[in-house]
Amino acid sequence: MADTRHFDVAIIGAGIAGSALAKALSGRGLAIALVEAQSLAPSQLPAELDLEHFDPRVSAITPRSKSLLEDLGAWQSIAAYRQCAYRHMTVWDAEGTGGIEFDCADVNAPALGHIVENRAIVSALLEQVAGSADIVAYSNARLQDCSRVDAGAGMRVQLEDGAVLEADLLVAADGALSRVREMMGFSTREWDYGHRAIVTTVQVERSHQDTCWQRFLTSGPLAFLPLPGEDGRNYCSIVWSLRDDLVDDLLALDERAFCTELERAFEGSLGAVLHCAPRFAFPLRQRHAIDYVQAGVALVADAAHTIHPLAGQGINLGLQDVAVLAEEVLAGHARGVSPGRLELLRRYQRRRKGENLLMMAAMDGFKALFEQQALPLRWLRNAGMRGVGQMGPIKQQLIRRAMGVG
Repeated sequence: MADTRHFDVAIIGAGIAGSALAKALSGRGLAIALVEAQSLAPSQLPAELDLEHFDPRVSAITPRSKSLLEDLGAWQSIAAYRQCAYRHMTVWDAEGTGGIEFDCADVNAPALGHIVENRAIVSALLEQVAGSADIVAYSNARLQDCSRVDAGAGMRVQLEDGAVLEADLLVAADGALSRVREMMGFSTREWDYGHRAIVTTVQVERSHQDTCWQRFLTSGPLAFLPLPGEDGRNYCSIVWSLRDDLVDDLLALDERAFCTELERAFEGSLGAVLHCAPRFAFPLRQRHAIDYVQAGVALVADAAHTIHPLAGQGINLGLQDVAVLAEEVLAGHARGVSPGRLELLRRYQRRRKGENLLMMAAMDGFKALFEQQALPLRWLRNAGMRGVGQMGPIKQQLIRRAMGVG
């Protein structure tokens, strides 16, 4: 039988949330395990700035999340590699004349946020993990089972290679289809949106002007997110949410035909869409765990909640889960409280669940509102967008909320 190794905290999943949590807990006298089913070997990020070498999955990192990544030592590597600050947002309704503009100057900030390729964030965090002696990383290690130790609060983790870990706290950071959540019997509320999101990178004719662009169509929102470019080439990452029945036909188009359809849907706002990288589509599903915690177990980020990508808030909510859980665990550790103690974990749940539910409800509300085609509702939402744009204090508060500093 394999030897059992004990840790204070075992984290399943070394994506953005799991790696960030491991680093956030590091250096404070805790023994931490980070378990990842994929390889954790350092990967060389591509230096080329062209369509074929951008990660199709990007995140809109708010100033609040950027501050956390700075504290973890990861932002420096991200900035040295590549990212694109966005200073302006333009949002408009395809079914009318309503629109709203947000600018960092409205709140005296240098930027509203930064568009960063997901693999760059993970790479920067894993650099920090590799330099932390109190984090033991298990690479290519698939979870086979997890259970309680002798019906107590401690947790036992069995890996497919036969390794056995025990931990006072087991953290599920293993994504929307979390196996830990399933194995430990957490209940969720979930439903399909009936949409899929097409993601890819495109080259456009005109400069994106360091702006996030979003057009609301009745078939779903379309976002153009700014990416760094060079030699006069302008790149954007797109996230195009569409009804299921519309997606396959778009994916089947050749590059030129797809670019034409995309340009039409975007009203040619950045001129011609010249080229696009390979396209990917993933289903959109709302999911929220009824509880984030049990004695000895906590869910974070997508394992606890998934949200519609229309406002790009998913990873920012996940990073705030990480920040709060780390704060509560470290505060408890300083008092001699086990990180798996239910009372401690419930404080994390109380601090995060309400904010996450509020953001999820807001995104669902926006989605539902912009799908309505009844003329009175179209008139009201267009008038509302114009009105908010003219109301300085309300507009400033919306900007601060979107930046994570409101």
